[in-house]
Amino acid sequence: MSSSVIDINDIKKTFKTGFYRRKYVNALQGITLQVGKGEVFGLLGPNGAGKTTLIKILLGIVRKQSGEATVLGHAAGSRAARRKIGYLPEHHRIPRHFTGYSALDFYGSLSNLPRSVIRAKREELLDSVGLREWGNTPVHQYSKGMQQRLGLAQAILHDPDLLILDEPTDGVDPVGRAKIRDLLDQLRRQGKTIFINSHLLQEVELICDRVAIVKQGQVQKMGAIDEITHLPETHFVFELNGDQEMISQLLSKYEILDTQSNGDQRVIMDLSLSSLEEVDHVVDLLRENSISILSLARKQMTLEQAFLNLISD
Repeated sequence: MSSSVIDINDIKKTFKTGFYRRKYVNALQGITLQVGKGEVFGLLGPNGAGKTTLIKILLGIVRKQSGEATVLGHAAGSRAARRKIGYLPEHHRIPRHFTGYSALDFYGSLSNLPRSVIRAKREELLDSVGLREWGNTPVHQYSKGMQQRLGLAQAILHDPDLLILDEPTDGVDPVGRAKIRDLLDQLRRQGKTIFINSHLLQEVELICDRVAIVKQGQVQKMGAIDEITHLPETHFVFELNGDQEMISQLLSKYEILDTQSNGDQRVIMDLSLSSLEEVDHVVDLLRENSISILSLARKQMTLEQAFLNLISD
């Protein structure tokens, strides 16, 4: 990828655990991936897959064992790279004595932003995350989801080129999640690159352009959402109105993958058909026998189903 914002090549990391009988944990076992400018990229995997370790290497919090990683054209973890990154850590804690406004004043100062710039931006920024009326309210009165949204506001305060978000919608209610999705989409349209680690796969499916699924420190699959969730084009789902036993007998020569019925003659049948010609034959057969076809579609997996299939292998 010629315009990579994140370029990771064969990164490995091993941790030592224990005092007396030391054990070695291979957190990352040769991770390679690239994230392009303007992408929303999702990093997925079960607990212990190495996702947070990889993020900490990109930020310079943890040192890699071997391999190469660059961020925004600079060595991962370098000061030059960190200046252009906005980071929302998992389980972040904003000091409880801050208000929404003073928290942004504090975090903005850490990025060397003039106070005048922070104060010019902070009201609009809080509005963008759904906290417009909460600027003067102490953080200890914020719910967990509100603190998460305030954390996102501080991450974008200094107008970074890259956002690294670790569980950004954790604890956020549906209205807040929709607000965050809208904001991330707006940032993408501005050309920002967004790197997300999340367990909320339905959110990832709505937000991300591409994802990488990681298991035991290795990338199992990487690609666009449609590629990850793609099923063979032989899988078709028929929603029918008729007697289930009769329908099963009519279609007995075809491979029936699954059948569901709600008891009032509504039957959902998953068929494996080798060609569109076979689909036409099934449609003709059903109509000849007065079976109403309520809907017909190619079967598609959700990202969650694809994820579970990959990590359970």
